[in-house]
Amino acid sequence: MSLVGEERKREILDIINDAGKVQTNDLVKRFRVSSETIRRYLEELEAENRLKRVYGGAVKMTLVYEELSHTKREVLRVDEKKRIGRAAAALVQDHDVIVIDDGSTTLQMIPYLLYKKNLTIITNSISGLNMIMDYQNKEMFSGEVFFIGGKIDPRHYRISGSLAEKFMESFFVNKAFISIDGIMPEQGITSFDSDRALLAQKMMHKSEQTIILTDSSKFGVNRLYKIADFAAIDVIVCEEECPSEWSLSLEQQQVNWITAD
Repeated sequence: MSLVGEERKREILDIINDAGKVQTNDLVKRFRVSSETIRRYLEELEAENRLKRVYGGAVKMTLVYEELSHTKREVLRVDEKKRIGRAAAALVQDHDVIVIDDGSTTLQMIPYLLYKKNLTIITNSISGLNMIMDYQNKEMFSGEVFFIGGKIDPRHYRISGSLAEKFMESFFVNKAFISIDGIMPEQGITSFDSDRALLAQKMMHKSEQTIILTDSSKFGVNRLYKIADFAAIDVIVCEEECPSEWSLSLEQQQVNWITAD
C-alpha cells in the first residue's frame, strides 16, 4: 500500500469514527478514485477489524453490536427515511387498521397519514404517539389511536416485552409496518434487540399484510436476533432499487419491492 493509500485509509477511519458510517459513492467522489479502489481500502480495513463492510459502504465496528439511541437514529439518513415513509403511507387506505413499530423510518410515515379517513393506528413508539396526539390536538388527525403497553425502553423511546406482546394479541390489523436493523436473503430480517424482534413477530402474525421499511444501509447486514424470513414479508419499501442478486429470492418468496422516489 502506497503512502497516499494509507493516508486515505486513515481519513476513511476518521470519517467513520465521526459519522458512524461511510458510503462507497461518497468516498469515490472525495478521493477521485474508482469504486474498486475504495472497495480494496474497505476490505483491508475490515481485515484489520477497523470497520465492518455493508452494502454500499461500511459502518463503525461498535454499530455492528450496539443499536444507536433513538435520538441518534432520528437524524441519520433523514431524507431517505422521509421518502420511504411517504411511499409506505401511500399503501394505507381509508378505514385501515394498521400497526406502526418504533423505528425511526416508520416514524416518518405519520405526517403522510393525516388525511386518511377513519384510520386506526396501533403503535409501541413513544415518539410516534406524541406526534399523533399533537396532530389530534391540532385537529389534523381524527382517527383512533391505541398505545401498546408494556416495559418502557427510555433509550429507544419504545415499549416492548411480554406484556406488549400480550397486548398485541387483542388486535387484528390490515397492515403491519415494521422497521429493521439488517436484511439479507439468507438470514431474512434481523434486529439488535430480542424483545423488539419478538414484538415485531407478533405484529406480523396479527396482520393481513407485512410491510418492511428499510434504507439501503441495512443491506447485507445481519444482526443478532432474527425477526422473520423473506417468506413472511409481503412488501419491502426502500429508497434504492432491489440489489440485482436478491431478485430471485424475492421473486421466489413473492415479495414486492417498492422503490421510494
